[in-house]
Amino acid sequence: MKDLAIILVSGGMDSCVTAAIAHTRYQLAFLHVNYGQRTASRERKAFNDIAAYYDIPQDRMLITTIDYLSKIGGSSLTDTRMDIQEAKKHNREIPTSYVPFRNTLLLTIAVSWGEVIGAKKVFIGAVEQDSPGYPDCRTVYYEIFNRLIKAGTKPTTCIEVETPLIQKTKSEIVKVGISLKAPLHLSWSCYRDSGRACGTCHSCFLRLKAFQEAGITDLIPYRN
Repeated sequence: MKDLAIILVSGGMDSCVTAAIAHTRYQLAFLHVNYGQRTASRERKAFNDIAAYYDIPQDRMLITTIDYLSKIGGSSLTDTRMDIQEAKKHNREIPTSYVPFRNTLLLTIAVSWGEVIGAKKVFIGAVEQDSPGYPDCRTVYYEIFNRLIKAGTKPTTCIEVETPLIQKTKSEIVKVGISLKAPLHLSWSCYRDSGRACGTCHSCFLRLKAFQEAGITDLIPYRN
């Protein structure tokens, strides 16, 4: 019997490929968190579609809400008064799409659930190499978080966060996904739109660039 791993599945490309990687070694449990983001309904559809692709049973799926992040604001993903930034090719500043301390909240939910269901791993599709400067997508952050898990859980708990994509470029992620038959056509990356991807926000830019560099056609619909 394979050990159980929780996958944080936003519905985006990175979490889709992360699920495919974890699927090679673990039984999967899928966690999706609505934090008040603009494209919440579309991301949830992608989550459900990816879960169906991997035949995840209902008792190993958890969808929860922490929409107080939209009340806190400070991010263009959760505050509609802020504009979604257009892609900037060489910008290394933290973009307005950064949601303050979000990954800590998501991981905390995953670890809490993991203690209850006996998971050994929590997978998250964080990417340091090709990310636009998010502080909670760095290797050092996850090293510290894993120490926090050990300090803050029961002595019998043995959960570790894994970040299999963290040192990969986006084009490498696409290639890994294709090699593992990840359902990239079911994923959704756009920060702005839920019908057809805008093609111009930073997330769309990185995705389109990745598929182009990998020499693979992206099958999701774009309006540009």
